[in-house]
Amino acid sequence: MSCFASLHGRRTGAGKTPAILSHGFGTDQDAWSALRPWFEERFDVISFDLAGCGPEGAESYDFDRHGSMFGYADDLIEIIDELGVQNCVYVGHSMSSMIGAAAACARPELFATLVLIGASPRYLNDGDYVGGFEQDGLDELFKSMAANFQAWVAGFAPMVVGVDDGEAIADFSRTLFQMRPDVALNTSRTIFGSDMRDTARRVPTPVHLIQTASDVAVPLQVGKWLEATIPNATLDVIDASGHLPHMTAPEEVLRIFERRLTGLLS
Repeated sequence: MSCFASLHGRRTGAGKTPAILSHGFGTDQDAWSALRPWFEERFDVISFDLAGCGPEGAESYDFDRHGSMFGYADDLIEIIDELGVQNCVYVGHSMSSMIGAAAACARPELFATLVLIGASPRYLNDGDYVGGFEQDGLDELFKSMAANFQAWVAGFAPMVVGVDDGEAIADFSRTLFQMRPDVALNTSRTIFGSDMRDTARRVPTPVHLIQTASDVAVPLQVGKWLEATIPNATLDVIDASGHLPHMTAPEEVLRIFERRLTGLLS
């Protein structure tokens, strides 16, 4: 089975320019539902579930390959090669931001531009770098996940959604529960233990960063660090809160897409 098929890949849309939508931790490709119609009117839209996510996601997850963000980047490149895509617009949320950055460093000809929503190259505070988390806090998070996954989801989902949006919290909880607990725990360790700052410094592709004004997972300092570090980057801070603005504030995100992406259409 191809990588695209094994990750429940979908390809729709009326446009010629390829746009790849890659979701973040704990969601699946349905996280793009509010934005997908806008893309389908303009782009050749490609989406898939990250390994470990979506229905029966554990079947696609390899504890060795996906114990590194670069393993996910290998999946992305494999899908792009399978589909014969080049010069695409890549939209990545959260963990998919650095997956796209790593893939663009390895194969820059595949990407015209990256749009990264809620991106973070490192979640741990490190000297002058403010990632937002201390190791003790992450250790407690992993301990809670391992002890009682259902109780952990009940607290984690509303905190990360970050706004009083019952539908978004229910959707995020549903897709978190789709993950097998040991896969979710290992994925969290991979994300929060990663340090992709050197990768960010080497991204050769134009990057548009989108961040909310208040995000419990990614402080605003991270967005500003990325804007200053990635060689060709812009940062749009939108008037919204939470880590999932494409689900909770899609109109704000679409305003940025209208401004940043319509010039790329062929």
